[in-house]
Amino acid sequence: MTNRSAGALTSDDLGARVRMIRRRRGLGLEVVAGLAGISKSYLSRLESGHRQFDRRGLIEDLASALGCSIADITGAPMASSHDDHEQTHDALAEIRAVLHTYDADDLPDVAPRPLSKLVHTVDDANADCAQAQYHRAAREAATLVAESQAQLWTSSAADRRMAVRAAVLACFVAGVVASRGGNIDLAAAAARRGHDLAQRGGDPGLAGFARWYWSLELTSTAARTRATTVLTEGITELSPKVRWSNTDTLTAEMTGLLHLQLARTAARQGDGEQAHLHLDEADRIAAHTGEQDGMRQHFGPSNAAAWRLTTGIELGEGPRVYDEVMRAGLDVTALGSRERASSIHFDLARALTQHDRTRDVEAVRHLDAADRIAPQRLRPDPLARELIAQLTRRAARASWELTSLARRFGLR
Repeated sequence: MTNRSAGALTSDDLGARVRMIRRRRGLGLEVVAGLAGISKSYLSRLESGHRQFDRRGLIEDLASALGCSIADITGAPMASSHDDHEQTHDALAEIRAVLHTYDADDLPDVAPRPLSKLVHTVDDANADCAQAQYHRAAREAATLVAESQAQLWTSSAADRRMAVRAAVLACFVAGVVASRGGNIDLAAAAARRGHDLAQRGGDPGLAGFARWYWSLELTSTAARTRATTVLTEGITELSPKVRWSNTDTLTAEMTGLLHLQLARTAARQGDGEQAHLHLDEADRIAAHTGEQDGMRQHFGPSNAAAWRLTTGIELGEGPRVYDEVMRAGLDVTALGSRERASSIHFDLARALTQHDRTRDVEAVRHLDAADRIAPQRLRPDPLARELIAQLTRRAARASWELTSLARRFGLR
């Protein structure tokens, strides 16, 4: 008998949880399928483990239809085999305490370090997030939120913009740590705090960044309508302020990211036309800016292509969009981020497996690359475990690479 480690989650587990919640709600297959926008037979096969949960939007739709949280379906993230997981998780209580103790208009009762040192430390923590070093970012995440907010309310007029930037970025770091620690509600709260503080700075690019990140976390909680409003308002505010001749491209970069996130949100709502319109607009902006890295978000042609891949998966266009972005020469290394590189390789694997098993060997290579680049990013992801379970089930013959992945994820 296969000995699965505690916390391991297979596609059978996901389907079983959906079935259990549906039955406890007293809902029939046809009702839930209709609310989720899928067929009754498709839902039945998902519940029995014969179909793969291959889209995040699918899990969001089912959570909405069942009236439960996404975590009720996916469960808590599997504990990482890396020692950093515990440190990341321990930081969540501290972040929660800071956000609940102080409102955005409050002056935290702390003695902040000098602004120049604070800015440097926050930037380092953001760099740690980009390299998937979440345990390092977590060390002072809560402290940085409190200190940067204190600096914001006590800094001189000349230093105000720098202080606001540090505060917004500290909230972003706290949100990433919370998200990777498995608490999406806390991540959304940190993102909302960053958005509220960004309004004090008078910097459209920074405000756009805060809106973009808030919309990401809203989407993670399945609050798509609110996320769409936040994104649409952000694009309306920023678009007139984009200046192509300006050497400061942050406003343009954030406008592009807002379009990319709105494309993905539209895709999750099944609106392919709107999704492609926003992807095309982001491509147009990226052609003007070139490869940039404002706020370490890597906006440019390479990241726009990566988002096109993710959006295509949500639209069920995985294999086609995989070929499209690969023909265009997607350069994962251009982003300079282990977190993004791991995510892109994972999306490449998802795209290849979306329709049938003819390209599963390629998919396994991308999954292996994603895990080797940033295991702490990939292993807690329920969709990654689901994909490995699906590949294992339909493999004509188990390869060493696939068996190795299954073991790394606690599925063997």
